[in-house]
Amino acid sequence: MLDNSPRYDHLPAAPGVGYKPQHFAELRADPGPVKWIEVHAENYMGDGGRPLAQLRALSEQFAVSVHGVGLSIGGEGALDAEHLARLKKLVGWAQPASFSEHLAWSTHGAEFLNDLLPLPYTNATLTRVAEHIDQVQSTLGCQMLLENPSNYLAFAESTWSETEFLTELVRRTGCGLLLDVNNVFISATNLGLSAQAYIEAFPLHAVGEIHVGGHDEETDDHGAPLLIDSHGKPVVDPVWALLDITLAKSGARPVLVEWDTDVPDWPTLRSEAERAARALSPVQ
Repeated sequence: MLDNSPRYDHLPAAPGVGYKPQHFAELRADPGPVKWIEVHAENYMGDGGRPLAQLRALSEQFAVSVHGVGLSIGGEGALDAEHLARLKKLVGWAQPASFSEHLAWSTHGAEFLNDLLPLPYTNATLTRVAEHIDQVQSTLGCQMLLENPSNYLAFAESTWSETEFLTELVRRTGCGLLLDVNNVFISATNLGLSAQAYIEAFPLHAVGEIHVGGHDEETDDHGAPLLIDSHGKPVVDPVWALLDITLAKSGARPVLVEWDTDVPDWPTLRSEAERAARALSPVQ
């Protein structure tokens, strides 16, 4: 087991990658510019076995970020106490440099939906999400980062913009933010908004991590472009350009390359991390 004195107590302002077990040996032997890794919490909630052994070994070489996908922070009901207890055990064991979750919901009653679903940005939603964040931070004993979603529709009942909503959550709860630049690009394209204006309005002072990833390009029933957050392709040039704009305003931050489906070989993923290193170079 890991002790309670982690080697890395913060994420470096350097490239990271989403860890996949097939990359274990090559990542350790030839990490290139990679200084930290992200793991999905729900894959490491068991009591032992190869996943935890690999995570322990990797934590000796890299800073670790734990990224949750199942808390349903935006859900109408109470947070799942059993899930939160398992998460607390994992965070207590792994002592990660960062913990993050999504601004989304994925539960309805006792049912778990295998998706991250959007929220209307209303006062009632704001109060509920803030209460859930407070509960998570109190239970885990650490600050959490909240990730902006990829959007495919806008709610007519929303009374806050997304950036205003996130800014107010930071003010109320003291949480930090995970800025997914690919999600910004997807949302702006799908909703006909300006990605650069979104970055201009984003509370960059609260950003603890930045993510980039690939997406699929489709068209909707009216022939308009529709981007899908798939994490299954290389990062496209417009997203790299938006990252450059973001870093010029925020300064150096930890930048993660996500690639979760159709996972490539390690040299391909490492080359994406090298591109992230080039983006960081002018601001370090």
